Amino acid sequence: MTQRAGVGLTGFASMPPVAAANPSSEELEVLLRIRDVLAGRRFALLTGAGLSTDSGIPDYRGPGSPPRAPMTYQEFVKEAANRQRYWARNHIGWSHLRHADPNQGHFAVAELERRGYLTGLITQNVDRLHEDAGSINVVDLHGRYDQVVCLACSRTYSRRLLAGVLEELNPGFLSRAEESGLVEMAPDADATVEDQALISSFVVAVCPACGGTLKPDFVFFGENVPKDRVERSYRMVDEAAALVAAGSSLMVMSGLRFVRHAAKDGKPVVIINRGITRGDDKAAIKLEAGVSEALTWLAAGLPPL
Repeated sequence: MTQRAGVGLTGFASMPPVAAANPSSEELEVLLRIRDVLAGRRFALLTGAGLSTDSGIPDYRGPGSPPRAPMTYQEFVKEAANRQRYWARNHIGWSHLRHADPNQGHFAVAELERRGYLTGLITQNVDRLHEDAGSINVVDLHGRYDQVVCLACSRTYSRRLLAGVLEELNPGFLSRAEESGLVEMAPDADATVEDQALISSFVVAVCPACGGTLKPDFVFFGENVPKDRVERSYRMVDEAAALVAAGSSLMVMSGLRFVRHAAKDGKPVVIINRGITRGDDKAAIKLEAGVSEALTWLAAGLPPL
């Protein structure tokens, strides 16, 4: 499949997308068991960062991921200096990781929905790549990176538009950042930068309507997922005969609760993830494999409903 030239409004992708590979014989054995469980049954799908790594977006907790200490919501709202640091680093991250394309796994999920297999898709990712791939019935559990929201008046704005505003407020900033060197990029496009003088020079944009504080329209660590998203997600699980969790470590309760809910109701839980997850004890089947290749295989291998 020919990849498009960065359609996502995400500000991510630092590597080219990875094509889905053929499963090994051991993985194929588990995939056949998963197919037997899911064949002819509608299921809910929960996806995490492990699905988007094949689109070049770094993971938080996958094997080999460096330790990260993302800014919490409480830190962000408490001090202007924290917001300055956040937006300076985020602006750098956005400029370096501008475009991400859906990978084969995202397209496989859209195909499963088209074939009627999904009661709904719950994603912990904020990159909107599921929507770019064609998925429709999606709960963006943790919000969306292509928008910013004013904490005072609740108006929302395009993140792409904000990038232009930040460039006008901080002429030459990105060039100076390039010269100072980047340590690493984080999944939310936060760039680790050692030049504190550079960070302290950054001018933060405010809401053009009321002058309030702008924040990315996604859930920070320490912030609650909006109740309506949680309720809609539970309905997707309740309407399903099974739950598949793909590419999530399930280390945060926002996703783990749906695994526990399905298991409590006696519904089979399938987990596809490289490395351990917090929901492994609830899984009827656990597949340690690449998420994109596994979902691609299932989209092709499941029989018509």
